[in-house]
Amino acid sequence: MEGRRYSLKISSKTKCLLLLLILCFNQKQVQCQESTIRLLSTNPPPPKFKNGPKRIIVSVVLGVLTGLTGAILFACLIRVLYRYLNRTPILKGPVIFSPKISSKTLQSALSNENQLLASSPNGKYYRTVLDNGLTIVVKRLEPFETQSNSVKRHIQQELEILAGLRHRNLMSLRAYVREPDRFSLVYDYVPTGSLDDAMSRVRDNELQLGWEVRLRIAVGVIKGLQYLHFVCNPQVLHYNLKPTNVMLDAEFEPRLADCGLARLMPDLDRATSGYTAPECFQNSRYTDKSDIFSFGIILGVLLTGRDPTDPFFGEAASGGSLGRWLRHLQQAGEAREALDKSLLGEEVQEDEMLMALRIAVVCLSDLPADRPSSDELVPMLTQLHSF
Repeated sequence: MEGRRYSLKISSKTKCLLLLLILCFNQKQVQCQESTIRLLSTNPPPPKFKNGPKRIIVSVVLGVLTGLTGAILFACLIRVLYRYLNRTPILKGPVIFSPKISSKTLQSALSNENQLLASSPNGKYYRTVLDNGLTIVVKRLEPFETQSNSVKRHIQQELEILAGLRHRNLMSLRAYVREPDRFSLVYDYVPTGSLDDAMSRVRDNELQLGWEVRLRIAVGVIKGLQYLHFVCNPQVLHYNLKPTNVMLDAEFEPRLADCGLARLMPDLDRATSGYTAPECFQNSRYTDKSDIFSFGIILGVLLTGRDPTDPFFGEAASGGSLGRWLRHLQQAGEAREALDKSLLGEEVQEDEMLMALRIAVVCLSDLPADRPSSDELVPMLTQLHSF
């Protein structure tokens, strides 16, 4: 019993102590709250910033502009780096496009004495035989002034485009060799020579070319231009079409040579008197219709047998050029007088030739817009005869 009373007394004391502690804690809490209220009442609230929304908007705009500028600069840097890494390397030695030619045999052939076939103001043609027995023609261009690496890369890119041209009426570029101051171009060997050679022999009575053969040559030339102007993408202009750049195979099928080279090589003689369109002299502008003018001269040469550089065309009576002479005769109703006398004979052929002469006159119009396109000329000429 005593033990229980002691325990009860202890619990009562404990309760009293707990009550005192609670009262003290409540008093301290009240004091803390009062001190907090005093601090809040004595310290003023933080000042409000003036123009706060405007500053936020300005900060956002500046951040956006900074980000855009950085992105643009980074994109430009990436673009420049991409162009630098993907630029065309300047190649040295032979660049081969034909499986029949190897670099070693070509180098060996170029180092030996070769047969000179022809010369022109822009280079010389050599005939050479490779070790495998293949006969090729090498056009060694005249040396040019030192050019920048970017120009050399551009020439290489264009030559690769020309090497991809494939048509029966075009001379295929089989390879090229870049030397320090010149280019050498490799083509198939065509034994008959050029149209200029053939017409010279005709004028000297060493060769007979009938109208059927001459019309075949004209049709082949215009088909080659049609391929360059309308099939190739991007379009390829010849720039230097003349009889010396029209090669003839054993069946007198024409193949256009030196396509596009005059644009790449500033030293090439493209302003050949008698074959170049008038706009090239007036404003140095060259289009596909300029090629058509050159074709009109070639067609006129085939019909008349005359060389457009003949002194005859320099006389006032002839109008000063082959084209004006043909136009004058046609307007006067005397077109037959322009035809090559060796072609005259059969009435049907004469009708075809007179129609072809009208086509030549249209091709030689002074205004490029008045000349037909190569796409229009192909059916015009092929309808004259069955090919």
